[in-house]
Amino acid sequence: MEEESVIAERHLPPIYISSNPNNRAVSIHGFPSHLRCIGIGTDAAVFQSIDHPSLVYKVYANDKTEKVEIEAKVYELLGESTYFSRCFGYEDNYLILKFEEGITLYDCLLKGIPIPKQVIEDVDRAREYARQKGLNPRDIHLKNILLQNGRAKLIDVSEYIQPGNDLRWEHLKKGYDIYYPLIKGRPLPHSIIETIRNRYYNESKQSLAFERIMEYTARILKRYGNS
Repeated sequence: MEEESVIAERHLPPIYISSNPNNRAVSIHGFPSHLRCIGIGTDAAVFQSIDHPSLVYKVYANDKTEKVEIEAKVYELLGESTYFSRCFGYEDNYLILKFEEGITLYDCLLKGIPIPKQVIEDVDRAREYARQKGLNPRDIHLKNILLQNGRAKLIDVSEYIQPGNDLRWEHLKKGYDIYYPLIKGRPLPHSIIETIRNRYYNESKQSLAFERIMEYTARILKRYGNS
């Protein structure tokens, strides 16, 4: 991956990534013409090389760079798997990763693209695979799962060494089983998705919060489903 490192050194320096409070996406400052941004998260942004589209560079915010080596180690432990991407190397503030085709489940909801049950089953198998490698798969949400030829591909494994179960996947599965049939195949407005996401983020650490969130989600989706 020497050539890819040279490309990164040539095009990434003008980019500066800063984090934002309240679980908001990072901000990007500077943008070279030879890269295109294909993803923005709360810790990092992902750029694809226009000249070498098979690879992407995940660039972390200036105050999140300690996660670079951690995520590279997770990819090393995962090895080659149909459920995860591959890491080819890293530097102080970025990872070199294989580009993965597909659309996130978040964008599937926005565009009304059906999410098959197979995707849910694949994520469960991927989590079990990660556990067998001594990892703790967590922080699995709509933007971290790609729909790829009818199957699931998990991206962003940076939290797989942290302890505890954040229950995000269990909650998503429950929401899929109970409420997804109400809106399957229909585009869901961005405002509705973000309203539910923000409610979940703000209340998820409170007791009985999930039940309240599910009731709140049910009211919104039933109203939308009947519209």
